[in-house]
Amino acid sequence: MGLQDTLRALADPTRREILNLLKTGRRSAGEITDQFPITAAAISRHLSVLKEAELIRDHREGKYIFYELNTSVLEEIMLWITELKGDKDDELR
Repeated sequence: MGLQDTLRALADPTRREILNLLKTGRRSAGEITDQFPITAAAISRHLSVLKEAELIRDHREGKYIFYELNTSVLEEIMLWITELKGDKDDELR
């Protein structure tokens, strides 16, 4: 997916909070849902958007689906922002 999809996924506060939950480790869909005052269907949609943007990965274990961060995409975003910001040493030359 492209940067546009990633930034769109990050624009939503609920999705950002889901990412914050996952930074401590993988969680099941139920564990994620329990942290929010919205329906399981709404959380499922948020998870789908994050997955489409490749910000998270999922894997099934029995009847449970577990989600975890995909840090490589986050690293790419950080690199892009750093490059956009520019190097102060370059400005002085």
